[in-house]
Amino acid sequence: MKKLFTSESVTEGHPDKICDQISDAILDECLRQDPESRVAVECLTKTGVVIAAGELTTKANIDVPKIARKTLNEIGYTKSSHGIHADTCAIMTHIEEQSPDISQGVTEGEGEFTEQGAGDQGMMFGFACDETEELMPLPISLAHGLTKKLSDVRKSGEINYLCPDGKAQVTIEYVDDKPVNVHTVVVSSQHDEGVEQETLKKDILEKVIKPVCGDYLTEDTRYFINPTGRFVLGGPYADAGLTGRKIIVDTYGGMGRHGGGAFSGKDPSKVDRSAAYAARFIAKNLVSNGLCKKCEVGLSYAIGVAEPVSIFVDSFGTSEKTEEELVEVVKKNFPLKPAEILKYFDLKKPMYRETAAYGHFGDFDYPWEKIIEL
Repeated sequence: MKKLFTSESVTEGHPDKICDQISDAILDECLRQDPESRVAVECLTKTGVVIAAGELTTKANIDVPKIARKTLNEIGYTKSSHGIHADTCAIMTHIEEQSPDISQGVTEGEGEFTEQGAGDQGMMFGFACDETEELMPLPISLAHGLTKKLSDVRKSGEINYLCPDGKAQVTIEYVDDKPVNVHTVVVSSQHDEGVEQETLKKDILEKVIKPVCGDYLTEDTRYFINPTGRFVLGGPYADAGLTGRKIIVDTYGGMGRHGGGAFSGKDPSKVDRSAAYAARFIAKNLVSNGLCKKCEVGLSYAIGVAEPVSIFVDSFGTSEKTEEELVEVVKKNFPLKPAEILKYFDLKKPMYRETAAYGHFGDFDYPWEKIIEL
C-alpha cells in the first residue's frame, strides 16, 4: 500500500523561531547564574521590535535587551531590510514574579504534596521509529536538514544572497509503511533584491536539496523552490513571530500525537518540556532495544503531583510484547517523576538555546537522545 506523508521545518531566521531562541536564551542566562530559576518567558516580534513577557523567579541578574540583540545578531538579522536590525530594534519587557500558588506545587516540601510535583497539568507524547539513524521520522528529519543547510550556506557565504527567513517541506512516499523516496520538496528562502530566480533555484537545488535529500531523490521527484517567484520581504516585516507557535516543527513533523504544550522559554520544572523529553527518551530506547520498530509514549500529570496520572504506550503492532507489558518496562527502567527527570538528564544547566531551532529531537548531543541498554 502506498501513501504520502509531509513534514515542514523553518530556519532559525523565521519570525516564530526568533522568538523561541530569544526565550530560550533568556532561560539559559537565568540557569547559568541560578540553576534553581523558574522561568516562563515568551516573546513577540514584528517590524523593528521584540517584546518579552512572562513570569520569572530567579537570583540571576539578566539584561533582556542584551540577550535579545545578541541572539538576533547570531541569527543574522543585521540589516533593517531583513525586517529587524539587532542593534537598533526596540526591546520591550513585561516580566513579573511567578505566582506563589504555582510555585508551592513545584517546590519540594511545599504545597499539598511534599515531593516536587509537576509544574502544570497536561499530557506529553514521545515518538520514535526506525526510519533514520536518529530514530526520527524521515520527513521531519529531511525537512530539518534542508532548513539547517539553508542557514549554513547563507552564513558561510556559499550562497551569499540568501537572507535569514526561510522554510522547507518534504513529502515522503511510503510503501507498506516503509519510506522509499522523496515525492516532493518545497523550499522557500528570503533573498536579496535583484537575484534572478533561475540562479536561486539552481543554487538551492544543487547546494541545499541534493546534498540533504540525495539518497531519496528520483527522476519523478517534484521541486517547488520559491514558488511565489519572489521572497525579498521576510522576517518580522512580513510576518509577526511568537514563541511556541511551531510545536509540530519542534517535535515529529505531525507524525504522532502532540499534547499541545510548547517548549521554549520554559524551565525544566515544567513538564511541558521535561516530560516531553522523557517521553522521547523512553520511545527511542524501546525502539533501539528492539522491543518495537515504532513507538509512541504518552505521559500525563497533575499540577503539584509527582507521579504521572497515566502512562500510555502504542507500538503500532510492531512489538511482540503487549502494550501493558511495555508500560511495565517503562515503569521499571525510566525516570517518570519531575525531580527524577531533572536529575537524570541534568536539566538545570544552560542548554536550551540550541534546541530552539531545527527540532528538539534527533540530535545525539542532547541528553534525552542517548541510548541505554534495557
